[in-house]
Amino acid sequence: MPIDKTVNNFAEAVSDISDGSVVMIGGFGGAGGMPHLLMLALRDQGSRNLTIVGNTAGIAAPTGFGWPEGVEPIDHAVLIENGQVTKVIASFPVSGSVSRPNAFETGFRAGEIELEVVPQGTLAERMRAAGAGIAAFYTPTAAGTMLAEGKESRMFGGREYVLEEALHADFALIRARTADTLGNLIYKGTSRTFNPPMAAAARVTIAEVDEIVEPGGIDPERVDTPGIYIQRIVVRPPVLEGGLELP
Repeated sequence: MPIDKTVNNFAEAVSDISDGSVVMIGGFGGAGGMPHLLMLALRDQGSRNLTIVGNTAGIAAPTGFGWPEGVEPIDHAVLIENGQVTKVIASFPVSGSVSRPNAFETGFRAGEIELEVVPQGTLAERMRAAGAGIAAFYTPTAAGTMLAEGKESRMFGGREYVLEEALHADFALIRARTADTLGNLIYKGTSRTFNPPMAAAARVTIAEVDEIVEPGGIDPERVDTPGIYIQRIVVRPPVLEGGLELP
């Protein structure tokens, strides 16, 4: 009997994310490639003291960056504003507007949220290393800067390299276009950025997808993330209550 990783609804998909979990959230920055409904479900589920890992810590709200006009942005802010986040690991945690700080900035300035800034390429490689079973690696990025403070460094070919450790997570909330019931995924557009390395770096990866097909419904040559990395898949409704269509 074939494995079916389909979950009935978003609440069920995130029901076991416990207090203190490290949660990776996919996407690049704007609306595309983000697991909007999984984030809302996690907000409603209410687990606390979360560490969230992402390229950003929410730049859509309140500026609307990357979102269609007239659609209320959904990003990391829904978790931060709900008091669920105590630490952020990100490359660009601030708002896209200096005059309009996001929820993270407000919490950080109030001393309520801890921040670990990681250069974008280093962040992606730390996650990729976790998925590949690599404990740590050397990179010249951040050498000689405050981001290298407290970290081991070595000279290779006359250049300084900083040791960066693999970045693991308890859960990853990711977004893909298509999944089969085995969990094989196809991405589209900016979904191809941080979602693939996150899928392999987490103990439990939950994929929010636009459609689910039967095994064989995805060309094997077209699979972007193999189902071995995916534990749960849940399909987005084409239209939400009230007629809202999400990107």
